Amino acid sequence: MGNITRRGARGLGVDSAGSAQEATSTALHTKLCEAILREDCTTIKMLLRNHPVNQPITILANSTSYRLLLDQTQSIIPIHLAAEYRKAQSLLCLLEHGADPEVRDTRGFTALHLMLLHWPITSTTETKPGDRIQRILTNIQNNAVTCLRILCEHGAQVNARVDNSNKHSPLHLAITYGTYPVLSILAQNGAHVDATNESSMTPLHMAADILNKEMMETLVACGANVNCAVSSTGNTALKLAVCTASSKAGRLLAAGVSCIRLLLIHGAKVNAQDHEGQTAMHEACFGGREAIINLLLEFEANVNILTRNGESPIYMYLQRSSNIRDTALLTRLLYHSYPLRLTNHHGILPAGVMLPEFHLLRETLIKLSQKPLSLEDICKRNIRNIYGEKYKQNLKHLLPVKIWNSVYSYDLAYLLK
Repeated sequence: MGNITRRGARGLGVDSAGSAQEATSTALHTKLCEAILREDCTTIKMLLRNHPVNQPITILANSTSYRLLLDQTQSIIPIHLAAEYRKAQSLLCLLEHGADPEVRDTRGFTALHLMLLHWPITSTTETKPGDRIQRILTNIQNNAVTCLRILCEHGAQVNARVDNSNKHSPLHLAITYGTYPVLSILAQNGAHVDATNESSMTPLHMAADILNKEMMETLVACGANVNCAVSSTGNTALKLAVCTASSKAGRLLAAGVSCIRLLLIHGAKVNAQDHEGQTAMHEACFGGREAIINLLLEFEANVNILTRNGESPIYMYLQRSSNIRDTALLTRLLYHSYPLRLTNHHGILPAGVMLPEFHLLRETLIKLSQKPLSLEDICKRNIRNIYGEKYKQNLKHLLPVKIWNSVYSYDLAYLLK
């Protein structure tokens, strides 16, 4: 029995020692966490003598200084903590004491990735310049920029991809989380502005897809290729922007026209086709949004290009009944379309004109598609297609008024007679 008692005592001693060591480790981790959050560099340096700088620290959810930031016990690498909460002095201190900016957490994120994921949202419609809240938000934003520059200056890889299924680069993350102020900083430090993610999309593709003009402007200014195509679909930034702007949400919000114009002004190819042969004009016509169609026509969009399935832009326009009811826009498209192709390669008519309410229009359009144009009408179409909407006012000064009116006056009744 005595031996048993002694072995039990020995076991209790080991357990007690382990508990004491665990308590000491927990206390050390808590102190290091608190020092990082307070930006107490003197304490950080002292604590790093007993804790390797690149090893995680475990923070308990009930930690006094951390409970407002954490709802469960968490293990985090010191440099990640400093980056995530934008503690510039702590970040610099850790880097100077050997912290590796490329060490990753269990999700595959580096300190730079985490900083972009937790970038502060500082815009608000409820504050005015000079307001106390606005000054605080500006200071937060400036502090985040300072931390980003510190990381870049200390070797953070600005092209390191997240180690997950998306394979986002820092630029992609910046687009995803709306952190456009960092785009130029990353580009200045060597970020590949045309890098592609797992979906073969560049940052400009992503920005165009969500119609974020500020990001698009920054990326274009940094040298982004406006005509780069997504390898899997052939979509360009222009086509993605037109698609989003032509959607129901785009119409309701009246969004995207300035984004589309930005791309066109900077050399986006208006007639570029995707893998299915669709152009931006096909998307715009299907959406039926007049402002976008007019803008593409202004930049000499071709309304006679066919998809691989033999569908013209006007075919896409006639797919939807809501488009057909806009007779003024339909007339304009008809005036640009020659030869008028109402069916695809399989001889199928657009779904919209097959509705009973459009019976008469359908018959009229079929007759029009079979009717050869007069030499005069062919000349008018050629003038419109060559000069487009963009230069029609310049042409007005060169042509007699009567001739210019006959070229650019759209009359559905005359066209369909």
